[in-house]
Amino acid sequence: MTACPNPFKLISHKLDFNVQMINRLVKTLFLALWLGGLSLAGAQAQTPAAAAACPALLNHTMPRLQDEKPQSLCQYTGKVLLVVNTASYCGFTPQYKGLEALYAKYKDQGLVVLGFPSNDFAQEKSNNKDIADFCENTFGVKFPMFAASSVKGDQANPLFKQLAAQGATAPRWNFYKYLIGRDGKLVDNYSSMTAPDSKGLVSAIEKSLGAKP
Repeated sequence: MTACPNPFKLISHKLDFNVQMINRLVKTLFLALWLGGLSLAGAQAQTPAAAAACPALLNHTMPRLQDEKPQSLCQYTGKVLLVVNTASYCGFTPQYKGLEALYAKYKDQGLVVLGFPSNDFAQEKSNNKDIADFCENTFGVKFPMFAASSVKGDQANPLFKQLAAQGATAPRWNFYKYLIGRDGKLVDNYSSMTAPDSKGLVSAIEKSLGAKP
């Protein structure tokens, strides 16, 4: 006669199995929630950093002089910038040579000269290609140059508008210079009369290069 299985043992085994399964599910769920929490915390921590990575002053896209391809100024985040409004037929045009010398001397330390040709004072060539050829062939300009645009008043390009909003003096002539620190904020501005190799400007550049972003 075959013995009948003990129903209590069967129930006990089933309960043990179910408890083990529940424990595994709880552990898996806890691990998933924990990892999810870490991912969310990481994302939340990165979002403000990403937003702050590009300073407002540089959060603009401008066409490059040579081919008019859009260039984000955010690529210069963390650099020391010397922004200059330029022209081809100005008495200060020879300053291109000094600006290129500054760029060549300090670029490895983080200085970038940015040239913005403008016909606001009726002393610039009529098209970007001619401006680019003139800068390269006459002065060997290697620092970044952007397409011709307005630099003063209501028609000023976004960068010069924001410089004015930060308290900079709007250009009153060609070759005004604007020094921007590694933190993306205006350090000082200089008139056309300030030569690229002037002691005051060079000293301010070197001080800005030594500062942390």
